[in-house]
Amino acid sequence: MGEFENFIGFNPWTALFTLLNLVITFLILKKFLFKPVTKMIDERQKEIDDIYADAEDARLKAENMRADYDRKLSEAKDASAQIIADATQEAHRRRDDILVHAHTDADAIRNKARADIELERKKALNGVKDDISRIALDIAEKVVEREMDSSDHDRMVEDFLRHMGDEV
Repeated sequence: MGEFENFIGFNPWTALFTLLNLVITFLILKKFLFKPVTKMIDERQKEIDDIYADAEDARLKAENMRADYDRKLSEAKDASAQIIADATQEAHRRRDDILVHAHTDADAIRNKARADIELERKKALNGVKDDISRIALDIAEKVVEREMDSSDHDRMVEDFLRHMGDEV
């Protein structure tokens, strides 16, 4: 075996020391390299998970805020539509009130104008009747050539007006 060992260069003691050296290197690397690197990777993974969790929380919060904004916007639109509807209804009611008041005023003015016209017509007729009765009295006095007393005058005016009213 000595030749074989020399040819290959295999020495069991060297192999044992090499194996022992490899195990010791592995244990040292495990303690000083693998554990800190694993710990650092785990911490980094935890940070990444926390970032994702925070991002998800922020997304949910943003969605809730958007839903709240949309709800408030919808309420504001409904409120503005109600205000516009109320204002329109109030404007229509006021317009109707103004129209009714205007028609009432116009009717009152028309009725007053008719009453004034009727009063003026009666005054004019009475004035014309008085003028005609004086003329008739003057004519009658000349025809009869006598002076009439007030009872004769009244009776003649009444007769004349009766005849005059029938003709008008």
